[in-house]
Amino acid sequence: MGKILLFYKYVSIAYPKQIWKEQHDLCDALGLKGRIFLATEGINGTVGGSIEAVEKYKKAMNDHPLFANIDFKESPGSADDFPRMQITIKKEIVALELDQEKYNTQISAQHLTPKETHQLLDKKPDDLVIIDCRNNYEWKIGAFEGAIKPDVNSFREFPEWVNQNKEALKDKQVLMYCTGGIRCERASSYLKQETKAKKVFQIQGGIHRYVEQYPEGFFRGKNYVFDGRVGVRINEDILGTCKICHKPSDDYTNCKNAECNDHFIYCQDCLQSYDNCCSKECLQLLEIGKVKERPPFCRSKQV
Repeated sequence: MGKILLFYKYVSIAYPKQIWKEQHDLCDALGLKGRIFLATEGINGTVGGSIEAVEKYKKAMNDHPLFANIDFKESPGSADDFPRMQITIKKEIVALELDQEKYNTQISAQHLTPKETHQLLDKKPDDLVIIDCRNNYEWKIGAFEGAIKPDVNSFREFPEWVNQNKEALKDKQVLMYCTGGIRCERASSYLKQETKAKKVFQIQGGIHRYVEQYPEGFFRGKNYVFDGRVGVRINEDILGTCKICHKPSDDYTNCKNAECNDHFIYCQDCLQSYDNCCSKECLQLLEIGKVKERPPFCRSKQV
């Protein structure tokens, strides 16, 4: 068993291609797998490997002039939770498709520690609105109690949801959250500037940091993650339902039909009965050889 690191840092990177090579060589030498996004605005990564390799990676990052003092979030896991090491240069380290200069992290929400978050949720002021900034397939298996959960398929849709709900946010205290905090950095900047919310907060370190201190707190169910684990159980609450039979369940898989590849919640009975397919139609297409079987680790969703 090793470790999985979740991390990000908004920092100006003049030459992303140079950092790409540095990261490629470092991860290759340490035998790490995962995915790292680079852009001129910073770095966003999830990597896994042996405990020794992960610690060496953290040291190398802390010694780097751009990446010192990153808040590394750790979970049990290994390189086996990823199919490969993938490092990609993008326009944004999280795809929001907003003006980076206008909606920047310098004017993001006030960060609340897990303790401050827990105290706020415990008091639950009448004007408090809790917003889940993740995609719909993420909050289906775990969320904060009482949170508004926008029905968005990708983070790019979140600004439009804000635009459609400005009146509901007017004069409210807004608490935003996501997995590790990165999505709230610029999304909160957008919400602050485009609505008349009274105050805007985000959880420092996101769900990950909160549940470390309060596993039986106000977050219930599983924390969705973008690696082979898919969902990390936080407590025994089950929020999801099997797509096929609708029994309580919070386990995800992808349809065995490669052309479908639907990312869906299943129960063990339906998984066996439908041979890892999401429907009878997909199962029949596979049985008669009309479609190909999806390869391992093939995922239909991206953050």
